[in-house]
Amino acid sequence: MSSTVSSAATESLVGFTQRSFEAFLASRNEPAWLVDLRRRWWDVFQTQSWPARNSEEWIRTDIRLFKPDQYQLPIGSLEAAETTQPLLNVGVQLAGSTSAVDSRPVKSILDPKWAAKGVVFGSLDQLVHTHGDLIRRYLFTEAMNPAYDRFASLHAACWSGGQFLYVPRGVVIDEPVHMLSALHHGGCDMGHTLVVLEEGAEATVLSETASHGEKDAGMHCGATEVIQRANSRLRLVSLQNWGLGVWHFAHQKAVLGRDASLQWTIAAIGSRLAKVNQHVELAGIGAESQVNGVLFSEDKQHLSYHTLQHHKAPQCISDFLYKSALQDKSRTVWRGMIKVDKAAQKTNGYQRNDNLLLSATSRADSIPGLEIEADDVRCTHGSTTGKVDEELIFYAQARGFTRKEATRMIVTGFFQQIFDRITLEQVRDALGLAISRRVREYV
Repeated sequence: MSSTVSSAATESLVGFTQRSFEAFLASRNEPAWLVDLRRRWWDVFQTQSWPARNSEEWIRTDIRLFKPDQYQLPIGSLEAAETTQPLLNVGVQLAGSTSAVDSRPVKSILDPKWAAKGVVFGSLDQLVHTHGDLIRRYLFTEAMNPAYDRFASLHAACWSGGQFLYVPRGVVIDEPVHMLSALHHGGCDMGHTLVVLEEGAEATVLSETASHGEKDAGMHCGATEVIQRANSRLRLVSLQNWGLGVWHFAHQKAVLGRDASLQWTIAAIGSRLAKVNQHVELAGIGAESQVNGVLFSEDKQHLSYHTLQHHKAPQCISDFLYKSALQDKSRTVWRGMIKVDKAAQKTNGYQRNDNLLLSATSRADSIPGLEIEADDVRCTHGSTTGKVDEELIFYAQARGFTRKEATRMIVTGFFQQIFDRITLEQVRDALGLAISRRVREYV
């Protein structure tokens, strides 16, 4: 089959069927090892069912209105891609950038000075042809379980429009790289992000998703794999900014080696429904992770984030802080777990979830948990949920602010603790502005 498929032909390939999968494979011309890997996980996908409503993980997240048969795998070439303006790279000097639209690669750039030091960065789809042996060494090996559920196996079989960053041993990239995945008008995004830092390497990654229109529909079934070797340092900022009609399903995992350090900031302001599993595995002695979550929901949005801090090695530190602000009839679900293996003595684990309700019809579910097998640890968790203090509104109005302006200031102040942890001023400002624009009057 030609790599370019006619529109009439693609219309008959809607849905995740064997026929559409074969057409997807035929359109890509990939190495045999990758085709075999895809077929392996497609076979697993076919044996699985979509998550049951009464399962513990999904009991608070209703996907009965999700119709997978109306979406189509990214088959054929991309036609007339429209520009989607990113938020995170405005005014930032970049080491490189890569973009994909409707799960098809569009453009990749890497400053030659970093390529000369052995850095590999760009479209995962294209790099499997030039750096196949390198990618094969890491893809789906440590930082993702494709058999976890049907979304994970579908993604492993059909990922497309992905990004890859590889930083060799001892290389410190002192400029961020930027990754953008965009959806246009009801498309399907299957993007996969793979980040590998070898021993002593350091990098900053700005990753974001966006739709052409604020109300656009579509589906995202994606994954992020982060692999950090000993003494590596990674700062990762992830912005989920899909249109308010997009179904967003993702598995995200980082594996940290000895004395590795990760700062991971997640911001979610888009999608109709989001169900994300975020897992940090502290596998090496002395590893440290700080994870910051910013969730802002409106209308009837449903944002569900399940986090796991898995301490496998001793003397590790994990710090998870998620903050949610909700307005209208939106809902958030945060379910966090600190898991400490028997060998992980001297663990220091902390998790916290704070929720700010901006309407009487919004709802926040907060479910922290501990599973500890070691006997010499310090693990704590906390959760708060409350409404805006009317005295604060009155105080601001008495000084000339409107009620809406007062609400925006309170929401910005609520998230400030997380914004302060972001080292790039432009990124802090961009996230704060994106959220404040969505804030309506507190009622």
